[in-house]
Amino acid sequence: MKPRSIRLRLRLLLLLLPLLLSSAAAAQSPSKILSAANKALGGEKALKTVTSWQMTGTIKRLSDGASGKYTAYASGGKLYGEAYDLGGFEVSSGYNGKSGWTRDSKDGLRTITGKSANDFQAEAAYRNARWLNAKAEKTKINFGGVTTLYDKQYDLVQLTTAKGVRINLYFDCTTNLLFREVIERGIDIKAYDYYDYRNVNGVQIPFWIKWRINGETTEIAINEAKLNQPVAKNLFDFPQVSNEPLPDIPALLNEIRVNADKVDEILENYSYTELRIDREMDAAGNLVEKSSEKRLLTFYKGYRIKRLIEKNNKPLSANDQENEDKDAQKQVVEIEKKVAAKEKREIAAGAAGQPKDTGQRITIADALKGSLLTNPRRERFKNRDVIVFDYEPNPAFKPQSRNEKLFALCTGAVWVDNATKQVVRLEAVLSQSAGNFLAKAKRGAAFTIDNELINNEIWLPSQADINLQIKILFAGININNLIKYGDYRRFDTNVKEVTVGDDKKP
Repeated sequence: MKPRSIRLRLRLLLLLLPLLLSSAAAAQSPSKILSAANKALGGEKALKTVTSWQMTGTIKRLSDGASGKYTAYASGGKLYGEAYDLGGFEVSSGYNGKSGWTRDSKDGLRTITGKSANDFQAEAAYRNARWLNAKAEKTKINFGGVTTLYDKQYDLVQLTTAKGVRINLYFDCTTNLLFREVIERGIDIKAYDYYDYRNVNGVQIPFWIKWRINGETTEIAINEAKLNQPVAKNLFDFPQVSNEPLPDIPALLNEIRVNADKVDEILENYSYTELRIDREMDAAGNLVEKSSEKRLLTFYKGYRIKRLIEKNNKPLSANDQENEDKDAQKQVVEIEKKVAAKEKREIAAGAAGQPKDTGQRITIADALKGSLLTNPRRERFKNRDVIVFDYEPNPAFKPQSRNEKLFALCTGAVWVDNATKQVVRLEAVLSQSAGNFLAKAKRGAAFTIDNELINNEIWLPSQADINLQIKILFAGININNLIKYGDYRRFDTNVKEVTVGDDKKP
């Protein structure tokens, strides 16, 4: 190689070197950043020994100087609560592992629902274990680049949970300590800046916090921080404030069960659409739509009939739609066979003195019979008077069927309309993995369904959110579906004769 050519290559390398170095810096590993943060905070071993914490201090709003007491606490890996007052205006919230609640001097006490509920549940888990359980919880970790705040540089690490909740963390490039957290709570964005780290039982804890939410800035001065001290469980539970007596829960569940039979009869006069949207997490941690299918649903003798009518927001071809309608006719024939077989079993069971088959669909009341019902309360939800209660597995219950086994492992909350005694909303989380060697639903699988009152006679689904991880043999499958229901129509035509477009509006 000629000397001149060598010199040109060296010059080019020198020119590109700063770009190469900056590119390498920009592509830092988020796992290395978190590992360095663990070390700065006291070490991963010390952090993992923290099973509970409590902080007490004072809070001050900068805009008007209003101040008061502040306290926060976490325990058990998922329980979290916070309470403060500013000039006599009190605010508190808590997550008890089944549902979250909030209370303030203006709007009173209410259960947190919707996106806010998912965000709060994710925050509760984070407050207990930081990012230490990210891998086990299928949380995606991304590097967001180097950011300058107050003339200092910080590494941004983004945590995105399996439900799409994002928490942004900013770590000091010099000390590796966590400086800022940005956490969503519904439509609100909360930002915490941490200062004055002190050693508490081998773990670095910030004793001065700047908190910004809804355009307001407050300063929190921590007076005392305790680690691994018992935290009273009732601090996380839904506060009991109503003097109005609550109904007998077993009797209420029985009413729900009886009404479910009436719902089955009414359902046979309805059709509606189900739009199932399959979502997945992209490389940047965003929850994006992958595909979608819309089906028309009708009911016949308590069984559901489905027909595909759209795929990826496009109607089926005439030929494909004809095949779907033919398949629906086959489904009716199969239902007739099932009904006939069921009647034979009931006759045989009656002759033998055995209990009869109770039907095709498991009701909410049936699902909850293996649960302990706690924290019953009265609330307003969707402009209706409702009764809400949490539920958790009952260790004394002996499930008999596969559905009973699954529901007996769930925790969550149920909203029941006080007038119709029908379920308005259901939240469920699998408290432990369920299944066998061939297929297993992993702990943390979640399901939420919202219903709406149709024609002032029946509560039917409006939206469902499903998020779970399934292990089949040695492969893991993540399922993240958003299901939207609508276009409810009441008809009088026999289901056997109904094809797409035949339904009559109410």
